[in-house]
Amino acid sequence: MSGRAKREFETGATRDTEDGKLDYEGFLSPAVLQRFAEYMHQHRRQSDGTMRDSDNWQRGMPRPVYMKSGLRHTLNWWKLHRGLAANEGIEDALCAIIFNASGYLFELLEEEAAAK
Repeated sequence: MSGRAKREFETGATRDTEDGKLDYEGFLSPAVLQRFAEYMHQHRRQSDGTMRDSDNWQRGMPRPVYMKSGLRHTLNWWKLHRGLAANEGIEDALCAIIFNASGYLFELLEEEAAAK
């Protein structure tokens, strides 16, 4: 740690500072993450009755699939925001948007990694 700023605790233990480090704990909400996981778990059962793996989506899907689904759920969110009826509740709509945006971003990052 020579030359770098450090923190010293009452115990005498030392660590470098958090300057410039990503703050996952601050950027994420455990309540949101839990609700999202509940949503994802509820949607694991497929129409044929089989249960898909939780990481099934990481096998890859075309980005247009995420876009089309994301926009359908965004329309539901917008309708609910305006006090109109929709095909799903607002929490489900928001979780679906998170899923579709995450999947789309995952595909972009995979493409970038493959191009390197």
